[in-house]
Amino acid sequence: MYNDFAEIYDSFMDNVPYDAWCEQTAAILQTYGISSGIVADLGCGTGAMTERMAAKGYDMIGIDNSGEMLTEAICKRDESGHDILYLRQDMREFELYGTCAAIISRCDSMNYITDYDDLVKVFRLVSNYLDPKGLFVFDMKTEFMYEKILGDNTFSRSTDDATYIWENYYDSEKKLNEYELTMFIREDDLFRKSNEIHTQRAYSPEEIKNAAAEAGLKWLGVWDADNEEEITEDTARFLVVLQENEKTGFKKINN
Repeated sequence: MYNDFAEIYDSFMDNVPYDAWCEQTAAILQTYGISSGIVADLGCGTGAMTERMAAKGYDMIGIDNSGEMLTEAICKRDESGHDILYLRQDMREFELYGTCAAIISRCDSMNYITDYDDLVKVFRLVSNYLDPKGLFVFDMKTEFMYEKILGDNTFSRSTDDATYIWENYYDSEKKLNEYELTMFIREDDLFRKSNEIHTQRAYSPEEIKNAAAEAGLKWLGVWDADNEEEITEDTARFLVVLQENEKTGFKKINN
């Protein structure tokens, strides 16, 4: 879970193509006739995608398990004036009061689900909270990204107000990627040190397809998230689109 890193997250994510992802996501929704309505953003973080989708006219709900990330998201909402509902919930147990036209999850939030059975559980909840034929659009980092690009490497960046050191470790057998963040965050004239450990898992498209089938979601396809072409062995992030499979009705779930 993001704690102290939430405070400096946006300043170090300035290279993330949120604008392009928003256009891509909205285009997919509109292709299936979803140009308005309620859209939930799973693992919304600081609200970068949530805000952009709200600007497109969607009624947004942001869901995240980190109170610190949601604090940053709420600050953005206060500045933009968008009518966004933020909920602090674990995506493995999220609960809504009705259904959504679509559910989205960008920037590899789904990779944080490190257990296959939990992934199926998330998909089942998504299916339950989607309107008939509603869409679930999400991306994931691939095994290629973890093994060949991140690997057992160390990355660092600095600004005037913070420095982070990211030590990455990838277990190719378990397909688990662990990264340890060491941060130095300016507070007045001093820097406060903080550490966080995050774990993600790589899934193959076949595993995703199987989990979707178990959850009763219809598979619409998988593409390279960067160029929207067919995925290859060098694809670093893939984009998946699933559809609600015409369930008989919405069921209120009590966790």
